[in-house]
Amino acid sequence: MPYTCTLEQAVDCVLSEIDGPIHLGLPLGLGKPNRWVNALYARVRQMPERQLTIYTALCLARPRAGQELQQRFLEPFVERVFGDYPELNFLADLHGDKLPANVRVEQFFFQPGSLLECEPAQQDYISSNYSHVARDLNAKGLNVVAQLVAADAGQPEHFSLSCNPDVSLDLLPLLERRRAAGETILSVAQIHSDLPYMAGDAEVPRETFDIHIVEDERTTLFSTPNMPVSLQDHCIGLLASTLVRDGGTLQIGIGSMGDALAAALMARQQDNSGYRALLQDLGAEHWAQAITANGGLQPLDQGLYGCSEMFVNGLLALAEAGLVRRQVYADLRLQRLADSGALDEQGRLRSVQALLDIGLPAQLRADDLHWLRGSGLLQGDVQWQDGYLHWPDGSRVAADLRDPQTQARLQACLGSAGAGVVLHGGFFLGPASFYQRLRELDDAERQRFAMTGIRYINELYGEEALKRLQRRDARFINTVFTMTLLGAGVADQLEDGRVLSGVGGQYNFVAQAHALEDARSILLLRSWRESGGELSSNIVWEYGHATIPRHLRDMVVTEYGIADLRGKTDAQVIEALLNISDSRFQPQLIEQAKQAGKLPEDFCLDERFTHNLPERLEQLRERHGALLDEYPLGCDFSPVEQDLLRALNWLKSKLRLSEVLELGKATLDAPEPAAFAEHLRRMSLEAPEGVRETLYQRLLLAGLQATSGSWAG
Repeated sequence: MPYTCTLEQAVDCVLSEIDGPIHLGLPLGLGKPNRWVNALYARVRQMPERQLTIYTALCLARPRAGQELQQRFLEPFVERVFGDYPELNFLADLHGDKLPANVRVEQFFFQPGSLLECEPAQQDYISSNYSHVARDLNAKGLNVVAQLVAADAGQPEHFSLSCNPDVSLDLLPLLERRRAAGETILSVAQIHSDLPYMAGDAEVPRETFDIHIVEDERTTLFSTPNMPVSLQDHCIGLLASTLVRDGGTLQIGIGSMGDALAAALMARQQDNSGYRALLQDLGAEHWAQAITANGGLQPLDQGLYGCSEMFVNGLLALAEAGLVRRQVYADLRLQRLADSGALDEQGRLRSVQALLDIGLPAQLRADDLHWLRGSGLLQGDVQWQDGYLHWPDGSRVAADLRDPQTQARLQACLGSAGAGVVLHGGFFLGPASFYQRLRELDDAERQRFAMTGIRYINELYGEEALKRLQRRDARFINTVFTMTLLGAGVADQLEDGRVLSGVGGQYNFVAQAHALEDARSILLLRSWRESGGELSSNIVWEYGHATIPRHLRDMVVTEYGIADLRGKTDAQVIEALLNISDSRFQPQLIEQAKQAGKLPEDFCLDERFTHNLPERLEQLRERHGALLDEYPLGCDFSPVEQDLLRALNWLKSKLRLSEVLELGKATLDAPEPAAFAEHLRRMSLEAPEGVRETLYQRLLLAGLQATSGSWAG
């Protein structure tokens, strides 16, 4: 029987039951029981004779700012949105290089950019494909796992793994084998009252966990507020949306480019004429061949099936809009029926003939009848005996699906297999409104969203025949921050070796795209960036690291177009990427490719692609503003905060905030304080004291004026 106890008693239990080093596994992201982890960490800090190693990923901390202006903006917002969210104390010590000698933290994914300057974290990073994490952690001798779970009064015998069945479902059987072999392994569960209760594979018996902490967690759930979608990101999302095929499969990641893609797909459905007009102005005719071959511009009449390691807000929005609605089933024969169109939206069989069409034997056997009844497709007490189907009233027909009499009798008894699943997800993380909408799902709606183990989603092996049927016309859409001209993608690590985030499942999906028929990997990339007034191309000749090797190159989308790289020669790949690069950097890139002998000396870029400049895209906002919402999936910022965020981003991109001379120049043309009085009050700069605050006020006014009436930072 599970041990039910207080938070501190759970710490006592682990310390007494585990003899020797503690190897603690915690879920990625939201599912960590932070207060219990903090209690264990505090206890071990005072016990230098005990060793604790924590294995986890994506440790979530409130956003922080280095510059005072950003701090003035963030602090009230963070207080409002993150409330009493308990941060992980070991994470603060890791940042400050203050971990005690008896504690170590190994992570396979970082909160993006948060640990670039943290040497201990960089040294203890584990580079592992997401689908291999359970295997790798088990091999390290994991002997304690702890997780937040959800509870439902209507399901008293079960917990829901909710936001994190991803690694847990893959890991628990491995731990059970070691436990059966005599090892001591403990699992700890703590209920969080606000975690949505997800059903299906995420629902596990309470006995799965050895220790149940009776104190429900009621602190604020960590959320990721929707960030603004720039014009650059909108253009990327629009072009990527044309590559999504109706009736297909969709995987997308978190962030503003993913939000832009979701918004574009909704525009394709809800305002198709406006969508087409916007794409025409964007120059989509240059990519007509790729669009026709891979996607289209028409509304999504059949809908999409979502198969994404991360269940993001954009996927839920697409489901709410009726776009993610193609149903899949866990049974191979049911899936064949669904793919053939033989099942209606309630999972009812349209005709008996469809059973023959998917290969069910004409001469029904007892096990075939058992499957028909067990799946719900056939109702009533029908029995098989000696080649006949028998009913309780004594009537019978031949067990032959070709027999018209048999077909007619079975047609009258057809039932329903029930609604299928429209999305498989491994973990979720999103804005507070996303959690609220999941909590408000009724039982039938909740069954449509299947949270499950990450190996099911990220790999083809294991039930491969079923997965191939479910994942037809798959579009795996992820982001990178750099592409080389030869087609390698960079998403996790800087050139000097420092890890920005992690590989996660990106490689898994790229490999799947090459293994599945009619699937494509689509990498989204901003073609250029600006920081501190310095412009850089995100398409470069070479880079010292690759997340996606160039032999797995497929499709790349920037704000300027689509590059189909699959099966192309190096020269063709280079030209395709030049076509969608920013024209300010094209001459240098061409020269580098020529010097390397990868382009002929007489190469000239097609004139159509020599005007790839931000100014060309600016006209889109004036003509198509209704489809280019800055926050298409909702917003946690007030209107004043939206203005301030725009201004602060502009200042960060245009100015090196450490250079006094440059700052002085920026304030010369700043407007009078009365023009933005409410904004100054929000930043506590309405009455500046001293030279520093006066400078901050003038800088902020300059940024507000520069971005007034515009949201394309």
